[in-house]
Amino acid sequence: MARRPRSAEDNAKSGPQRLLALVRSAVPPIHPAGIPFVSGGLAVAALGRRNRWLRRTGLIAAGANAAFFRHPHRTPPSRSGVVVAPADGLICLIDTAAPPAELGLPADPLPRVSIFLSLLDAHVQRVPIGGNVLAVQHRPGRFHSADLEAASEDNERNSVLIRTPEGREVVVVQIAGLVARRIICDLRAGDRVAIGDTYGLIRFGSRLDTYLPAGTEILVEPGQRALAGETVLARLP
Repeated sequence: MARRPRSAEDNAKSGPQRLLALVRSAVPPIHPAGIPFVSGGLAVAALGRRNRWLRRTGLIAAGANAAFFRHPHRTPPSRSGVVVAPADGLICLIDTAAPPAELGLPADPLPRVSIFLSLLDAHVQRVPIGGNVLAVQHRPGRFHSADLEAASEDNERNSVLIRTPEGREVVVVQIAGLVARRIICDLRAGDRVAIGDTYGLIRFGSRLDTYLPAGTEILVEPGQRALAGETVLARLP
């Protein structure tokens, strides 16, 4: 069947649409948690409209917060049995460790992949695997630098246990860092999630640990950079 030639009207419609799509891909939206911070910077700039220093400070603060709280679009893989990175950042550690005790799981060591988020990384977290949320547990703690191995055990954290439809269990842990003072998690026990869904955020600088079932094939290396919701960390057994 022959395709209908594009009319001038079609081209006129597609031009603005393509431009809008380009802008959206280049300038990501802001996570709702960042709106008060960006608004505060803009308010300072408005109040200091006659004061160059104050106006510039407010605009810089608004821009920095817009960058920190950016929420870029991501396309997760469609193949089954893979675990994606829950956060943007540097893969700083691959080892085995017992999952967080507050989840009530056996203390047997499991494969663990840790991602360190600098202040320059997008701090929106994404679900590493689709399934049912079995538990969400927050534990107060210290605020060591998140790139230290001790941060997984000592720092304030929020742990989420997810079970896939095949019965595999994956744990993802948000860990506060040196300057981080607020962990946001939108999940509750009983929620059903899809791989790559946005589920939380940490202000400012943090770490994400992912605990995987025994026998999982790790597909990344320390020093590699990860993109939340897209980089495949591992393949489940």
